[in-house]
Amino acid sequence: MTPLKHSRSFVQKLSTVQNMSNDERISSYDVDSDEEAEQLLAEHVINGSNPSTSTLGGDYSGESTMSTSSRFGPLLSDLGLEGQISTLDKLPPKRPLSSDDVFCNRELKLDGVRAIGFDMDYTLAQYQQPAFDQLAFDGAKEKLVKALGYPEEVLDFEYDHNFWVRGLIIDTQRGNFLKIDRHKYVRIAYHGFNPITSKTRKALYSRNFNKVPSFSEKSFVNMDTLFQFVDASLFAALIDMKDSGKYESLNDKSYEKMYKQVRECVDLCHRDGVIKDEVARNPEKYIVLDKGLVPMLEKFRNDGVKVFLLTNSYWEYTSVAMNYLFHERKVDEPLMKENQWLDLFDLVIVGSCKPAYLVDPYLDLFRVRPEDGSLLNTDGIFEIEALGKDGAKIFLDKGKVFQGGNWQHLTRILEINAGEEILYVGDHLYSDVLRSKRTLGWRSAFIMPELTDEMETFHQQLPLKRQITKLRKLRDELSLYGDLLRRTQDGDMDLVTEDKLEKIMEDDLKVKNVLTVLAERYHAAFHPIWGMMFQAGYQDSRFAYFVQNYACLYTAKATNLGLASTSRSFRTSSEMLPHEKLLQDDSSRFLY
Repeated sequence: MTPLKHSRSFVQKLSTVQNMSNDERISSYDVDSDEEAEQLLAEHVINGSNPSTSTLGGDYSGESTMSTSSRFGPLLSDLGLEGQISTLDKLPPKRPLSSDDVFCNRELKLDGVRAIGFDMDYTLAQYQQPAFDQLAFDGAKEKLVKALGYPEEVLDFEYDHNFWVRGLIIDTQRGNFLKIDRHKYVRIAYHGFNPITSKTRKALYSRNFNKVPSFSEKSFVNMDTLFQFVDASLFAALIDMKDSGKYESLNDKSYEKMYKQVRECVDLCHRDGVIKDEVARNPEKYIVLDKGLVPMLEKFRNDGVKVFLLTNSYWEYTSVAMNYLFHERKVDEPLMKENQWLDLFDLVIVGSCKPAYLVDPYLDLFRVRPEDGSLLNTDGIFEIEALGKDGAKIFLDKGKVFQGGNWQHLTRILEINAGEEILYVGDHLYSDVLRSKRTLGWRSAFIMPELTDEMETFHQQLPLKRQITKLRKLRDELSLYGDLLRRTQDGDMDLVTEDKLEKIMEDDLKVKNVLTVLAERYHAAFHPIWGMMFQAGYQDSRFAYFVQNYACLYTAKATNLGLASTSRSFRTSSEMLPHEKLLQDDSSRFLY
């Protein structure tokens, strides 16, 4: 185990920060030293008329043989900075970009973060697919048949994780799977594994003027995490089985009841050993090793940042997974019980029951004995206060592994004063990101392993996307021209104008037909059924909307955060409304 040491300069800096009053401390929001400075210019959208200024998979290593003057020279010259930026010639000709980058929705200064917390499942511990999901899928099938009396044919169900994408919504009452855009318009719908026609989809979700669905009702379930692919597969297969009419035992079961029972069976697999025992026997088959994990956690602690683990998994499974990740191999029982990985954390909380952990102030905190997993009662905050001035330190010295509790215990133990001083890293859009951000004001980092494939496909499909963007602009200008002709008419329309309008409609239809084919090809490149994860039609998907609004940062894997120094400031690109995008476009002309 590498000893945790602090450099003298950092210790001095940390001491200065700790001695500041709450008002004087650096905020994680203070990215620019001049708080009144605004980012007036930033790259935003891909402009088809200009070459890309990013390169996928590039790096900053070595000297560039090309000058960056073509990118920044004219700007610097106009602002009187020509020849004054000494490192300009050290920058690459294009901005390096890869899925190892950390992307920013809300500006964040790591200097202002005093504690970084991590979820475990699908965050620190990534899983081999579909092998890991297969454990829950097969275990849940057994429970459905043997415990709940479902037909024996359920055991023949096969799992296909490639059918699903994150961000879908399950309508448990109707047995439908939906992809909606940010405006809650349903773009794609399936009933079980079968597509729903456009007419039926609109009748169910768009043509009811008495009530607009919010998709937040209890009957709607968001597929916010990769864990839910198993639930979706089993539920869809049961829907098709029920609809076939061949199984009388399913006639009295509603779709909603079937989903509830699927959820119970899958959840039980995570608690009764079906998954844990098999992963403990063969961790190399199910858990993905990441050599950047231990260095990242050591670096944060070396830099004086408090590090905590906050997971819904219970101690026995957490110990199995974290020992494997720490030692990078399966270890024997004596070494397992040493739990050397605990040295990477200031605090470990298992069985946290998120999202309740983040909203319920009455949940009790129990101390875990790592040697045997047994629980001991604590008096939580009252106990810490009773221990006096250094109560939090004394409380932690007795052991830093706990089960349950709530956010108040965490902030008191870590001596954190404000939500913005915590950065929490997780894979569950609701339990990890949205709830911690909206309720507690924590800074958030969202983990999306799918981002790697999404970025690669996006990059490959750029020529097609530019064609689609230009054709949509053409349709918009045809429509604008048609309106101009109509406005010039007083009273009855003359034959010449009618002829022009008819030609505009014909032209628009030709463009629309080609555009439909191109758009279908574009979305199918990402996923043959559900399309691009971050778009629904030409709008942002609902999933993208929540990522943008609640994830301060997002990236493909947690260890990408370890590639950034704790002095890093993350900046956003400027956000634009449609009129601003049109004004920025070189093909637009502003009329004063």
